[in-house]
Amino acid sequence: MKNVLTAENRHVSSISGTRQAPEETPAAYRARLAETMLASGAQIAWLCVLPGSHIAAMVDAALDAGLHVIVEKPWLCSAPVTQSLAARARAMQRVVAIHYEYCLLDEIQKWRATFFPGTGFAFGGHFLLNRSDHTGMPAIDNLGAHLLAIRAYAVPHSAVLQIRCSYEQPDERCVWLERRKVRAAFIDLLATKELIIQRFISRFEAAANGAEFPLDLNFALEVAEEVDALR
Repeated sequence: MKNVLTAENRHVSSISGTRQAPEETPAAYRARLAETMLASGAQIAWLCVLPGSHIAAMVDAALDAGLHVIVEKPWLCSAPVTQSLAARARAMQRVVAIHYEYCLLDEIQKWRATFFPGTGFAFGGHFLLNRSDHTGMPAIDNLGAHLLAIRAYAVPHSAVLQIRCSYEQPDERCVWLERRKVRAAFIDLLATKELIIQRFISRFEAAANGAEFPLDLNFALEVAEEVDALR
C-alpha cells in the first residue's frame, strides 16, 4: 500500500510496533499509538494490519490523534464496539471507512444505479484464489467479505443465491444477478484494469472534506453480519 500511495504523490509515514506488547496495558497501548500517529504529521491513518481485537484500539488511537481512518477488510468488531466507534467518529467529524475497493468498480456503480436496492433479484459470487492462505482467516471472512460488500452496496435487498470462496483453487472472481432464474447481469472481477485503490483514495479524501462516503463503519457492520449469517 505504501508503494501505491507514494505513486499517487501522497507522503507516507510507516509506523512499526503496532501490536500491543505483552507488558502493555490497553490504555498504555492506545496512548502510545496515538502519540506516534500524532507525531507522524499524518491526516489519515491507514491500518494495513490483519484483523483482531487490536483494531478497535487502533481506531480509537487514531481518533485520539485527530485522524481519519481507513481499515483493511474484513471488519470483525462487535456491533456495540462498531456503534461506539461510529458515534465517536461522527461527533469528531472524522471518517472511518473499510477498504472495500471493489464497490467502486464502474460496473458495480452501474448495478447500484440500475438495480438498487435489488428487490426481486438473486445475488451470486465466486472468489477463488490459486494460492494458499497467508492470513489465518477463513475464506468466507477474507474473500467472501468482498462479495458481500458488493451486494450490500449495490443490491442490498437481493436474495443470496450462492457465495463460493476458497484458497488453492484456480483463480476466479465474479458476481452476478439473476431474476426468475434468468441471469440479468454478470461481472468478471479479474477482467477489470481499473485503478480502484486509487479511486478509493480520492473518494475517501473527498469524504474527509465533507463529501458522502458510503463504505463507513455502519456499512462494515452490515457486511460483517451478512458474513456471519453464512458461516
